[in-house]
Amino acid sequence: MRTHRFFAALLLALGLIQLPPAARGSDLVTSFTLDNGMEVVVIEDHRAPVVVHMVWYRAGAADEPAGASGVAHFLEHLLFKGTDNMAPGELSRVVAENGGTDNAFTSQDYTAYFQRVAADRLGLMMQMEADRMVNLRLGPEDIATERDVIIEERNQRTENSPGGLFAEQRDAALYLHHPYGTPVIGWRHEMEALSLEDALAYYSRYYAPNNAILIVAGDATPEEVRALAQTHYGPIPPNPELSPRARVAEPPHMAERRLIFRDDRVAQPYVMRSYLAPERDPGDQTEAAALTLLAELLGGDGITSYMARKLQFETQTAVYTAAFYRGTSLDDTSFGFIVVPAEGVSLDAAEEALERVMADFLTEGVDAEALARLKRQIHASTIYERDNVQSLANSYGRGLTSGLTLEDIQAWPDILQAVTAEDILAAARRLWTPERSVTGHITNAEDPAL
Repeated sequence: MRTHRFFAALLLALGLIQLPPAARGSDLVTSFTLDNGMEVVVIEDHRAPVVVHMVWYRAGAADEPAGASGVAHFLEHLLFKGTDNMAPGELSRVVAENGGTDNAFTSQDYTAYFQRVAADRLGLMMQMEADRMVNLRLGPEDIATERDVIIEERNQRTENSPGGLFAEQRDAALYLHHPYGTPVIGWRHEMEALSLEDALAYYSRYYAPNNAILIVAGDATPEEVRALAQTHYGPIPPNPELSPRARVAEPPHMAERRLIFRDDRVAQPYVMRSYLAPERDPGDQTEAAALTLLAELLGGDGITSYMARKLQFETQTAVYTAAFYRGTSLDDTSFGFIVVPAEGVSLDAAEEALERVMADFLTEGVDAEALARLKRQIHASTIYERDNVQSLANSYGRGLTSGLTLEDIQAWPDILQAVTAEDILAAARRLWTPERSVTGHITNAEDPAL
């Protein structure tokens, strides 16, 4: 069971597990747009006098200029420095003094900043967040210090982790041309060269109200949020030079790819296979819903899933199995598997066992009872997660910055419930073609199986 917990934590840390968002059409959601183009979403929940205030920018690592990988995440760090009106660290200090919490995060498709505070502090949060949208003040010393911080972060999360390095190599192999093949934190040699000019260029281009979504969830009314947003964000001029997001298209994949990653720090070798997969598209989420359920049926539950039953219990080929799908994405995403072989089972044998399980699943079909049970679980989690306003705000923010509409996000739970067994099998057959895949083995340098 220790292995199971380790790899479950690994998948969560790598973002390879995504549970369905909890948003429902019945949520008290209001949206409007300020004159400067800033989109505003209000999610009402008046059970506690608390609000989550989030600003999401439609810009992430995949929007970086060539040669400046890591600048989106770098700028996220730099926004906690000073502005024309706030001293370095003042925003976080004020939030803490008011009993709240704050943080930020960067992905391929977005950068988000949030505070969770008492409802009567909402105006103060808007005032400070609006200030750093336009008044960031940076000097050479800030660049040098924070660049060292993000490089150390890369050391801890990637360089010191064979699994992290392996993940980078897999993504780079999966995406032949698209920027999703570049790590969010950046390639080290480019991170070391990030400059003040790089940070300010990204900031001036993307940090504008017409590229931002304000989400307020909790004890606030739309009228209150509109008034405060107009006061604090309304005066900020839009960036007229901001163009629609346009990324290079991934060329056709015509050959399956394989990689072997050797590192003598690897204690437990394993196999991972990833497929280039369609994402949730606005107005057309059925395929993504089928793939979401496919991943859950195959490997979403480490004990009762199809892969676990076949490989861990019936044949005892593996000590851990999982399937993952990242559906909320602006562009093509990934679907994949992990198999950790049992003692005495080679990586080649584990890979062969995975392929047999995939073939058996297509032959046997979807177990009707398992699918019904999974849909009940999703329905229950949808209800329970509505109690967490921050989870709701995250669901809407991820969806909107990935190209979905409010209607798409609210329709998602019902689309999942409508997926049939035939939909799932058809999606699997379309996806599981060798030329769309990357198969990786991670092992230590002394592994006799290789």
